[in-house]
Amino acid sequence: QVQVVESGGGLVQPGGSLRLSCAASGRVFTINSMGWYRQAPGKQRELVAALTSGGNTNYADSVKGRFAISRDNARNTVYLQMNSLKPEDTAVYYCNAALIIDRYEYHYWGQGTQVTVSS
Repeated sequence: QVQVVESGGGLVQPGGSLRLSCAASGRVFTINSMGWYRQAPGKQRELVAALTSGGNTNYADSVKGRFAISRDNARNTVYLQMNSLKPEDTAVYYCNAALIIDRYEYHYWGQGTQVTVSS
């Protein structure tokens, strides 16, 4: 089995920073891509940032210049550094991993971690 687990969420004041972590573990796999999504109350889940195995990145326009996605291949972990946080960043943040297992691609979601930006 494969587990995808997020951590690092919490309550932060506007202008503050948080770093989210997402670790994939459990069996032999190759990471095709990993990304961060978020879902605010009453809104659809949206892509925040994605990182492919080749190192390409994609960011939502709303977070460009403030968020940065990175990875530690040795630990099968992807990070999301969030700076200059705004109240509109408040959401549950989910990690998604597209993994290659025995030549087939599988998608796994983490359980989510709450980020609240408020005074």
